[in-house]
Amino acid sequence: MEIKAFCSDIDGTLLNAARDLSPRLKAVVSDLPADFPVILASSRMPDAMRHLLHDMNRFPQPLICYNGGYVLSADGEVLEDVSIPVDLVAKILLLTQKTDIHVSLYQGEKWYEEKDDYWSQREVKNTKVQCDWLPGHEVVDLWTKNNSGAHKVMCMGESNEMAWLFGELHSEHSLDLHLYRSSATYLEIAPKAISKATGLRKILEHSYDFGMESVVAFGDNYNDIDLLQSVGWGVAVDNARMEVKAVAKEITHHNKEDGVAAVLEKIRDMKFEISPEI
Repeated sequence: MEIKAFCSDIDGTLLNAARDLSPRLKAVVSDLPADFPVILASSRMPDAMRHLLHDMNRFPQPLICYNGGYVLSADGEVLEDVSIPVDLVAKILLLTQKTDIHVSLYQGEKWYEEKDDYWSQREVKNTKVQCDWLPGHEVVDLWTKNNSGAHKVMCMGESNEMAWLFGELHSEHSLDLHLYRSSATYLEIAPKAISKATGLRKILEHSYDFGMESVVAFGDNYNDIDLLQSVGWGVAVDNARMEVKAVAKEITHHNKEDGVAAVLEKIRDMKFEISPEI
């Protein structure tokens, strides 16, 4: 199997314990041919991914943002744009109004925060992106006027409140929304119709002359399962969920132990070919 591109999740997969790119990873990426696509696939917004491409000296590249809801070609063309309807965003805000749940709203290149607190500052630190400060109801008004919606709604708070919100939304909107608990204190909400795999297909069809079978992909969590199943070589890091490991063709080292770099080194040393014996 000839590998012609790699696609990777970011948090818990590509980044190390310091939530950064390791020197080993940057070294093996620099060994890849200049025209070898390095495609990041994440629930993050675009600017929270671009700085990583700059750190790898690989900018520009296509981006799969918001788990596939917003997909960009290397030259910035929007290839996919699927959002949560604004009335559903308003309902989420109403549900959380009398709780301590923190709600972040994302649309395209914009990230809106209402409160400057622990949660918002944590996201600023982790993603290295600055938000726009705007109350949730004003964001809803803006999106209503623009006939747009949210590519992602991220809710953060105590685990019992996150479990309650998940249950409320799942009971009424399981057919409309993808509800993803990335941790006990996080609930990420996205449109049901998209995934990282659908985003990767859009990119390959638009920009490249090869298909999913020529891609190696890396992941660790539930939102990576479809991606790992859809490519030629799906790899789970050792810290991945058991469900992710179950669909992977290979399990590599922990993200804190350069699992992605280790596989890329093997592919590089085999001249970009891989076989089931690895």
